[in-house]
Amino acid sequence: RILAFLGPGCERHPPGGGIVTHATKRVILTGEIKILERRADFECPVKDCQCPLGAVVIVPLKCRDEVVGTLKLYRAEEGPLPQTMINLAIGIAQLLGVQMELAELERQSQLAMKAQLEALRAQINPHFLFNTLNTIVMFSRTNPETARRLLIRLASFFRHALKSTGHFTTLREEWECVNTYLILEKARFREKLRIVRSVDKSLFDYQIPILTLQPLVENAIKHGIMPKVEPGTVRIAVRRAGNEMVVEIADDGVGIPREVMAKIFTPGFGSGSGVGLSNVNERLKGLFGKEYGLRVVSEPNKGTVVQFRIPLAKEPGENKGGSALEAESVNC
Repeated sequence: RILAFLGPGCERHPPGGGIVTHATKRVILTGEIKILERRADFECPVKDCQCPLGAVVIVPLKCRDEVVGTLKLYRAEEGPLPQTMINLAIGIAQLLGVQMELAELERQSQLAMKAQLEALRAQINPHFLFNTLNTIVMFSRTNPETARRLLIRLASFFRHALKSTGHFTTLREEWECVNTYLILEKARFREKLRIVRSVDKSLFDYQIPILTLQPLVENAIKHGIMPKVEPGTVRIAVRRAGNEMVVEIADDGVGIPREVMAKIFTPGFGSGSGVGLSNVNERLKGLFGKEYGLRVVSEPNKGTVVQFRIPLAKEPGENKGGSALEAESVNC
């Protein structure tokens, strides 16, 4: 199809119309530049064509070495084309080819990140769902009102986790998702799990990649606190550092063995949230650059700290309610 045509003869070559000349089709098939100095060489199938164009250079447009179209520069007069015109056509075609490759790379990057996000959603630990439902069933016998509230929280959590519009959400929504998740886990673990949260509320209206906090918090609980005999604490902090948002998840759990530390960012390593750790790391790098991946520091039997930072993506809205900094211990 013709995408665009400017200059003499444009009424004969409307955008959206099909490719007419055999010469153009041949360039698409061979990938070779073609220079035609006579109108008869165009091989136009239109009988008694009165086209005002006399000579042309046809250059293939290539994207990743595959011919995807042509660029044609015409001259009204027949005869040899100046080398400057030929070089101009080649240069423009190469520039367009680079732009198409960049656009394709961006498209592939977006598809890859979308696939990573969908994979993370699919990996939301089914054991978490079953354990939460068991907890709700238990409360339904002893405290029906608590069971009702937990069921509403569970529905709210999955509504956020399965949200399908884009890669980003506000920190406010992501924070609410984490709080909902913690209420459900706290109902299950009770006194074994302590939570301390600290968030700069002035950041609530800034953008953050969806499903970044919850997988890291789940990882801290599942792999840090659960294996401990005694109770453990998970600390979640979100603060501003210059033009960046800094997120830190820390636990005083069993820590990560040295041999495992070397593999935690390997795609597909581990299970459940173990997969989520590498997934979040890859998505952060894909969205913001290699310098924005996860930083993990762990010491056996002392705990683990996971931190990441992202650029502040938008101006914050009006801070609604509460002080600028909230810090609280959650034992719900």
